[in-house]
Amino acid sequence: MLVNLKEILTPAYAEHYAVGSFNCYSYETFRGVIAAGEETGTPVIAAFGAAYLANMSLETAHAIVASLAKEASVPVCFHLDHCSDMHVIYRAIKAGFGSVMYDGSMLPFAENVANTRTVCQVAHACGVSVEAELGSLAVGADSHEGRAEDVEQYTDPQAAREFVDSTEVDALAVSIGTVHGLYKGNPDIRTDILEEIHRAVDVPLVLHGGSGTPEDDLHACIARGIAKINVNTEISSAVVAQTAELLTSEKPHYSVLSLRQTDYVKTAVKKYIGIFGHS
Repeated sequence: MLVNLKEILTPAYAEHYAVGSFNCYSYETFRGVIAAGEETGTPVIAAFGAAYLANMSLETAHAIVASLAKEASVPVCFHLDHCSDMHVIYRAIKAGFGSVMYDGSMLPFAENVANTRTVCQVAHACGVSVEAELGSLAVGADSHEGRAEDVEQYTDPQAAREFVDSTEVDALAVSIGTVHGLYKGNPDIRTDILEEIHRAVDVPLVLHGGSGTPEDDLHACIARGIAKINVNTEISSAVVAQTAELLTSEKPHYSVLSLRQTDYVKTAVKKYIGIFGHS
């Protein structure tokens, strides 16, 4: 069953658990993520980043998810991740995405607010949820998101209040010390800043850069308003490593390799579902 982001995050935010948002860019990733949700009885967010338009079109991606979600026993949200191009966002809404992320975090505050407000007006009129970002994450190792020149900038709690009030966004991605990709050193997650943001706003908060973040930190973030956690790099790394290991011992038919990779995705996703604490 396809739903929008708000339908999944509202109960998560109220009941203090988080829903995983897992990046998908192939049939194997879409199928593995949704299968993990079904096997655990957990809602899932299948996120298709604008960076993966070289892999498939918005329309093709939606067709795959819609087909898989039609028979799924759990809610599935199809989400456009990290997109700064408003024209692509509008195309995604037209294609049937249930949620879009407008990422204007690199823009001046006033411009980010204005663009996000416009996206919200269009999306909400179509029953589509909107995530936006305030602050910015640095880029870690093996990242396939962000830019090398990105500099960490923590989210300001009072600016977050003004941003949410001005845009009517459904979820806000914040920067508190996580990175896109894997950490190059020991993570320093600023849960003190997160707690201030949580007190300042009344919408579900989003943590990007879930890969490699210690479980204790994830649990502390969930207790302070994080209701959606993005995971990408660690799943990719696990599937690539297991595929390489498989190919050293056998040479399966391509169709069998696809099935194995679907299972690798599912196993990695189920690990994070267990951490995020859906009840």
